[in-house]
Amino acid sequence: MVNWIWLFFIVASVVTAAITGRMDEVTQAAFEGAKSGVTVSFGLISILVFWLGMMRIGEDAGLLDKLARALGPAVRLLFPDVPRDHPAMGYIMSNMSANLFGLGNAATPMGIKAMQELQKLNPDPATATPAMCTLLALNTSSITIVPTTLIAIRMNYGSANPAEIVGTTIAATIVATAAAIAADRWYRRRVPPAAPPISPKPADSAVGGNSYV
Repeated sequence: MVNWIWLFFIVASVVTAAITGRMDEVTQAAFEGAKSGVTVSFGLISILVFWLGMMRIGEDAGLLDKLARALGPAVRLLFPDVPRDHPAMGYIMSNMSANLFGLGNAATPMGIKAMQELQKLNPDPATATPAMCTLLALNTSSITIVPTTLIAIRMNYGSANPAEIVGTTIAATIVATAAAIAADRWYRRRVPPAAPPISPKPADSAVGGNSYV
């Protein structure tokens, strides 16, 4: 659906430019946008490499393990239907730790692994479980202590104080995460967990009956 929306915007802009005789401006904006995208990407690489290196140092020093243990009680409260010793819990805590430092690109692989592990607990592979929905909601809102990516973008565009958004980012993400958790809890209470699909008894299949247990 998102692809169709972007396609509509592109086609509409080109058609409008052709009608109004401003095709040169659209072409120039497209090239400038591509140039800005490359510039910002290279700037992000440097800041992300720095923070990923800091994360690796923290991992080797055992700081991430301590942070994961500190998040453990909250994670178990948010994911009551996931067994405590299941591998998904470790990936969820690692994902949340990376998001706390604004490392979206570093958090993505751990989030994908967490979803894959949660899928193993899913009785209906075609439908997302409550735990999957909770993880998606937390990733969307994610409390962020250091908005690394935004700071890098502001640095690339010559901000006088690129880190001044830290306080407002923390406040905004706390409110967003609280809202996401509240909505998740509300839907969990409103929608009962889906029961696993029930298969017919062998005897029913043998006689060709339509009764199911």
